[in-house]
Amino acid sequence: MDLHQLPPSPSPGLVNLIVEIPAGSRNKYEYSAEAGVMVLDRVMHSSVRYPFDYGFIPNTLAEDGSPLDAMVIMAEPTFAGCLIKARPIGVLDLHDKNVYDGKILCVPDADPRQDEIRSIRQIAASQLEDVAEFFRTYRTLQGSVVSIDGWRDLDAVQPLLDSCINAAD
Repeated sequence: MDLHQLPPSPSPGLVNLIVEIPAGSRNKYEYSAEAGVMVLDRVMHSSVRYPFDYGFIPNTLAEDGSPLDAMVIMAEPTFAGCLIKARPIGVLDLHDKNVYDGKILCVPDADPRQDEIRSIRQIAASQLEDVAEFFRTYRTLQGSVVSIDGWRDLDAVQPLLDSCINAAD
């Protein structure tokens, strides 16, 4: 799976998102660019499961040295390695070990039931808190210090995305 030719954004308002971890999974997969496949990195504590399909936007570079993290709200989990054209709607501002590690929240462009979702404000506060709590718990169990600064709406997405695309060039 060679991602070098895959643009971060296939068209305005959309991103290409590669799923590493499907919703509900305790298996933490990571994409290995050297091998060109998904690799099982570890199995997480039983109480911790990913709340959304989780992955990254290819050909970006975030402040933590990895591709920009992204999550997508799916009616059904997909699979590790799945490419989803997704519409970003907001950002979870998170610092891990004092390094910014923002995570873009998206909806799939291919799901007509989510066509009207354009803003983080359209997502239930309890669902957003579940995501924040997942990262708090997951990182704490790993012995990391994480601070969550909250959610920002769609207007915060493009500057973060542009910065991560430029850093990868």
